[in-house]
Amino acid sequence: MSEHADSALRKASEEKLRRFDRLRGKEVRPGQFWDLVIVTAADEEQRAAYEVQISEKLCRNELPLGIPYQVFADPPGPKIGNGGSTLYSFSHLEKKYGETLSSLRVILIHAGSGCLVQAHWGRSSWPCPFGDPLYQMLELKLAMYVDFPARMRPGVLVTCADDIELYSVSEDVEFNKPGFTALAHPSALSIGTTHGVFVLEPEERSEVNEMEYRLCVQFLHKPSIDEMQKSGAVCKRKQGTCREEEFVYTDSTYYMDYSTVLKLLGMLEEIGPLDCEIDAYGDFLQALGSGASIEYTNNTVNVTKRENSLVEVRQKIFYHLRGIPLNVVVLNKSKFYHIGTSEEYLLHFTGQSGLREELGLLHAAFTLCECSVGCVMHSVVHPSSVVSAGSVVEYSRIGSSVTVGHGSIVSGCWINAGLTVPPRTFMHTLAVNLNGQAGFVTVAFGTNDNLKNTVASPADLSGLVLFGTSLLECVERVGLCPESVRFSGEKLACSLWNLCLFPVCSDLQSSSSKSLEVVQALCSGSGFTLAKDTRLVSLQESLQNKSHEEMLKFRRKLYRDIVKEK
Repeated sequence: MSEHADSALRKASEEKLRRFDRLRGKEVRPGQFWDLVIVTAADEEQRAAYEVQISEKLCRNELPLGIPYQVFADPPGPKIGNGGSTLYSFSHLEKKYGETLSSLRVILIHAGSGCLVQAHWGRSSWPCPFGDPLYQMLELKLAMYVDFPARMRPGVLVTCADDIELYSVSEDVEFNKPGFTALAHPSALSIGTTHGVFVLEPEERSEVNEMEYRLCVQFLHKPSIDEMQKSGAVCKRKQGTCREEEFVYTDSTYYMDYSTVLKLLGMLEEIGPLDCEIDAYGDFLQALGSGASIEYTNNTVNVTKRENSLVEVRQKIFYHLRGIPLNVVVLNKSKFYHIGTSEEYLLHFTGQSGLREELGLLHAAFTLCECSVGCVMHSVVHPSSVVSAGSVVEYSRIGSSVTVGHGSIVSGCWINAGLTVPPRTFMHTLAVNLNGQAGFVTVAFGTNDNLKNTVASPADLSGLVLFGTSLLECVERVGLCPESVRFSGEKLACSLWNLCLFPVCSDLQSSSSKSLEVVQALCSGSGFTLAKDTRLVSLQESLQNKSHEEMLKFRRKLYRDIVKEK
């Protein structure tokens, strides 16, 4: 076992997975599983794609049967964040179930868009490298929380599909207190700066139990280390005989009882319809606890896009929720893994963290491939091809004598024989419908590229970097005139996100190959010229015009080929 892995977490995770596997494809009894599973989606197309995939999982006996699985899409218009998704999901539930909701145990999985480029599928569709058929984040979330419904009063458990919590306890976690009850995990102070941190009521006892039920005085959202120190959030524990280690308790998943759900529904009537992003953690939990202060409502440092109404909406949330208790279940034998970025995705799925051993992750999962160093999922890879260490291939078809370089991600691609994916390359194919015409676009970036970095105008191409090279030099390498480079969307925001550099092709196979030619020219500096009539679009345009159905057909064909061969 690696130095990062924990044997207790591995045993506990194995038991949860066994329990969940025993429920898959079976009619569950009342109290044996969740009464209702809710998944949120960023838009109507993502909702439809989720529903198709969940229906197929049920037909293949990959999920427990006999309970509703429902997908709620965010309303069209401005982004409303996972807090807004939570509120509108409650509204849908109330309309559909009425008073019956007061007796249901519900899990709400936020699975809309995330940081990863392939997040347009929704985070609950992200594959995990184990299981036959392959687990996705939906199944993994249900498996890791398989013990919760039996010890939970009617209410809602809120979680996100881009993180994994592993925990080991000798007794079941109970959710039986009024208000909110959140899980807390010991973490380094550096982790606390990017997550929520609990300031707990002090206790006199010095011993540390594997699980403790505590009250939270104040919840800090992405605080600085200085803020953690001043607020009393920093704890200490002995490391060896003479050294003390500082840590904080960070957030992940939380529960709210039915009366709190009703309170949030009443709040939505006052603040809706929403026109700004609300955070289900930062904006809800910061209002709780005896030490909560309205000051946080003016802090917009971590806000992606500040709307004029944000502060006012936050203040209304604060006044509605203040006084509600925030209970905390401290899981001292637990780990929190976030996989929302390309770096985290590669780190955790290619064996460079403890997660691989603690969760039993494989190098090749539900795939036709003999991979022993990288990570290949739901793919068909020719035996003569090589997937290098530190790379991930998912939902793809790889021809003969192909090399996928170190530290790369290949997603939804069909790569022809003899081609090479350069090291540290991200490639992802999307089916699109542009002005009524179907096509395919394969977007490609360096895994370390900053897609959000912007310049003022197309004249400032040298200020953007693609595959480690100035964008000005990049466009010249593929035979483009700098003056002809187009950026989609808002003209004042020029970035890799809306850079129109990716060819639109008639089929998936030629799309992957054509974009790979562009990538190789950018990385090697070799001469290459795009045909003059080639239509080039951006990642932004591709996502706005995505068509999930064509890519689902590709995944189904891979599934059939893998099952047939196995």
